[in-house]
Amino acid sequence: MSLLVIDPGLYTLVVDEGRPATRSLGVPLGGAADQMSLALGNALVGNPPGAAALEITLSGPTLRAECDLACVLYGAPFELGTDRQRLEAGKTFTLAAGEELRIGAAVEGMRTYFCIRGGFDLPLVLDSRSGFEPLPPGARLPCSPAMIRARSIPVAPACGPQLRVLRVLPGTQADWFGQEDFYDQQYRISSASNRMGLRLQGEPLSLADRELSSEPVCPGSVQVTRDGQCIVLGVDGQTIGGYPKIAQVISEDLDILGQLRPDQYIRFTSVSLDKAEELYRSKCRELQEWVVRLRETVDWL
Repeated sequence: MSLLVIDPGLYTLVVDEGRPATRSLGVPLGGAADQMSLALGNALVGNPPGAAALEITLSGPTLRAECDLACVLYGAPFELGTDRQRLEAGKTFTLAAGEELRIGAAVEGMRTYFCIRGGFDLPLVLDSRSGFEPLPPGARLPCSPAMIRARSIPVAPACGPQLRVLRVLPGTQADWFGQEDFYDQQYRISSASNRMGLRLQGEPLSLADRELSSEPVCPGSVQVTRDGQCIVLGVDGQTIGGYPKIAQVISEDLDILGQLRPDQYIRFTSVSLDKAEELYRSKCRELQEWVVRLRETVDWL
């Protein structure tokens, strides 16, 4: 039993929770760029949060089910439908054997997740099913047959207005820069951005004439390049870097990075470490409550 990729769309990738245990080997984290959307999409079809799903970017694929599949498309709102039924992003549905699903363009945001009951049964590489390359036309993804009734949840993904505010902690080289220059401006997201990181365009930051040896970095690290522009590292970002780090996006806001698109604007605001920890714990509690509630009810439905 499988799902056939007829047309892969712009950039469709198999993802799960990523490879956190391999960063010491120089392998990026990978996995879903918006972890909460992946977890909630999986919960809607009765999966554990990290079950393998498809991450779809801006323009989606055309897929053919080779068995009945219990599905949901969760994350940024995308257009979708089949010849047999009208569908809505964020609401579960059954894709019948032989039915073709067409996922169109993102209405807003950047990425969405196509989750099926049981997840995609692909081989583990470095303890993860996350792909290193996007899917090609003709790919067949092993999966299990299932059916599901329509249901949805009133939780908005990390998409939002044209200007987003990202909360940060000071980076290890924050004192190399004028803090007002960093916080008192808006940055435009460049079209050169991808899963490795967001390239920002703003007023250049003055960089002291100092040298920095390469040191560990992680998703959310805000680096300043030699021309004074900022890069915010994403889930496919490198594990070490030699650019100074002016700030670190807090864990609560990392999913926002995965939904930001070119020409959108962001600004940064500083929070305390205690506040960042409080926000992270609150998000984890909210997610756990939804996951437990959804997984307990899916079989009954």
